[in-house]
Amino acid sequence: MPQLKDTYPLYLNNKAVLPNTDLEVTDKFTGEVAFRTALATPDVIDEGIAGAVRAAEPMARMPSYERQAVLQHCVDRFKERFDELAYALCVEAGKPIKDSEGEVTRLIDTFRIAAEESVRMYGEALPLDISPRAKGYQAIWKRYPIGPCSFISPFNFPLNLAAHKIAPAIAVGCSFVMKPASKTPLGALIMGEVLAETNLPEGAFSILPASRDGADLFTEDERLKLLSFTGSPGVGWDLKAKSGKKKVVLELGGNAAVIIDHDADLGDALERVIFGAFYQSGQSCIGVQRIIIHESVYDRFKDMLVARTKTLVAGDPKDRNTFIGPMISEGEAKRLKGWIDEAVEGGAKLLCGGHRAGNMLEATLLEHVDRDAKALNEEAFGPLAILQKFSHFDEALEEVNHSKFGLQAGIFTRDLFKMFDAWDRLEVGGVVINDVPSYRVDNMPYGGVKDSGLGREGIKFAMEDMTEIRNLVIRRT
Repeated sequence: MPQLKDTYPLYLNNKAVLPNTDLEVTDKFTGEVAFRTALATPDVIDEGIAGAVRAAEPMARMPSYERQAVLQHCVDRFKERFDELAYALCVEAGKPIKDSEGEVTRLIDTFRIAAEESVRMYGEALPLDISPRAKGYQAIWKRYPIGPCSFISPFNFPLNLAAHKIAPAIAVGCSFVMKPASKTPLGALIMGEVLAETNLPEGAFSILPASRDGADLFTEDERLKLLSFTGSPGVGWDLKAKSGKKKVVLELGGNAAVIIDHDADLGDALERVIFGAFYQSGQSCIGVQRIIIHESVYDRFKDMLVARTKTLVAGDPKDRNTFIGPMISEGEAKRLKGWIDEAVEGGAKLLCGGHRAGNMLEATLLEHVDRDAKALNEEAFGPLAILQKFSHFDEALEEVNHSKFGLQAGIFTRDLFKMFDAWDRLEVGGVVINDVPSYRVDNMPYGGVKDSGLGREGIKFAMEDMTEIRNLVIRRT
């Protein structure tokens, strides 16, 4: 396997800088320090924001083909460094190596899509002569970069969720500063190393690992015109309240549900639900947390789920046979273990799992969970799924909507009318038919409603958020 270096720099105004090695990043399986990176101090963050302001105009004037070339360079270099990126992710996030390789593939896809979209910033000719007073007038509108952007990315997809901010910013011509998660900064720093090889204007990007307190600097500075944050709901809404006049895009949490209707192919649904619930130890905001099963197939599907869950291999994420790796920290594992115990004390039945050792938590299934339990209502963000039973499809839809979150939902059904009914009625940002809510392709609009956030990611849709429409009105008579 590739070797990691002992220390990594931050990237300030396109350049590698190593003012200190204050941030220790651990191997999430062994708990040992894997490497150290520079930690950005407030003066460094301020310098990065100032550089982004200086770079705003040259970035906006950069021709589309040059921006496309930068993005294509990233695609090529990420392919060359595929194994290194996957191994770094496996170490710093504890993500099983097969899943890490899958995320690198998505990173490449995301930059490739951005390269394609960078030359498709279309506008529109708009007739204005809708009444006699506008005779002889016409309009043309197009999109312009919004200006310097601030990005805060999470630990669970440290490559691809950073890419979903960086790639569209370059595609539209926005300079940016990024704060990667301090537990998993390396993927973003490697992206910075690759971007530093390009001809982006000085100050076009800064990638600055910082303490959580540093998030305020990325949020409140009025020189920044957009904040894009991916992370926990509590932090996200708090940052929005502090963000002032800037545009805010929030991709927050969820407790996603999947419905298994009576006509579902249970064998097919089983493998997808297992993936959705326990992929990367359930640390996904669209991970399957609630499994809502029709009463006629409930017992059969429950038995299938329990048997399959017990076969999942847990252990070292560097082992290619491992499916369940460590959670991001022992504190997070203790939190979720506490929620499981609380649910059982409240009358829930533990079907399998439930044991913890350090930051390793077994894949866990519960049923008969009390309506008010945290395990059912909050975002588990770990290897826990809860089984529920329904009699009528309307009940299942109501149960999905019985949540303060609304990111994505999945439905296994062969009924076309139920599909469209669910699409109309579910209070979520996306409905996935015959698959789990965890399914995402990187060019689709992705985001949620209610406590799950504001705005949409997906390259084209993020590009729209990072631009402003400017109208041109022409009087011809």
